[in-house]
Amino acid sequence: MDRCKDVSVQQAAALLQAQNHILILCHQKPDGDTLGSGFALLYALLSLGKTARIECSDGVPQKFAYLHTDYDLTHQPEFEPEYVVAVDIADVQLFGESTARYSDRVGLCIDHHPSNSRYAAHLLLDPKAAGTVEKIEEVIRALGVTIDLRIATCLYTGLTTDTGCFRYSNVTARTHYLAAQLLEAGVDHFPIDKLMFETKTPARLDLERQVLETLEYAFEGRLAFLVITQQMMETAGALEEDTDGIAAIPRQIAGVEVGITLKQKGERSYRVSMRTNQQINASVVCGKLGGGGHARAAGCTIQADLEQAKAMLQNALAPEFARCDAQAGRKGDG
Repeated sequence: MDRCKDVSVQQAAALLQAQNHILILCHQKPDGDTLGSGFALLYALLSLGKTARIECSDGVPQKFAYLHTDYDLTHQPEFEPEYVVAVDIADVQLFGESTARYSDRVGLCIDHHPSNSRYAAHLLLDPKAAGTVEKIEEVIRALGVTIDLRIATCLYTGLTTDTGCFRYSNVTARTHYLAAQLLEAGVDHFPIDKLMFETKTPARLDLERQVLETLEYAFEGRLAFLVITQQMMETAGALEEDTDGIAAIPRQIAGVEVGITLKQKGERSYRVSMRTNQQINASVVCGKLGGGGHARAAGCTIQADLEQAKAMLQNALAPEFARCDAQAGRKGDG
């Protein structure tokens, strides 16, 4: 029985208003949306006089340090949480080791993933939102908090990272309108976008060079695979954050409809990142293998060796390609 209750923006704000000693959780391997959402909500709650802190099992990557330049993460208030809020976390498996103990205590989840597993007591979910920050911004306004420059910077970070600098299919008029509001609030978008999309460490470049050598095609060039092994990471001296953006590379190849990056997690374990074009739903395909996500970007974990993992992915994709071909044939016949 589903005990998770859907709530509106106003109801979510009321839940937060009624609480104190609030813990905000971001997902493991944090991206701009979970961190932007988390810090924006943190600053809003602090402005209301709430006692709150933010946690992520993998910490905050250095490139996102500007989100907390005037907030000391090493001296956050210590307290036993009375209320736990999860932001941009679709499933309890994404909490990570150090925060997994809170997975059954989440009072409110704010998210935009259609694959959300409804693990929280209350859920504010908008699958049409380009990023969770779109809903966080609404909640902050419903709390009566002014969107100052610090909060706006956090919101913009989530917005630009989850839309690929406003290039992905999840972008809507609402997305651009919110971006305009954030710029009016004083956000300097250029350094953020440059850092997120145009800045690579030497380790990242070395890793990318190695990864490109693994490029492999299937389905007559419509599917492209890339592989990131543990050995590659060690050789390049790469950090987890250095892998950001690699999953988008295969889909950039002309003729490729589905790009898959397999990142080795163990001897027989691979984390799959799938990116698709308009005709194939990545969330549906990854859902067949126990994962999920968005229509154009999703993931799953496969316990198998590399060749078996590739075969499983091809088997999951075969009916999707067949469906697309059948639809194209019908349109051609018409």
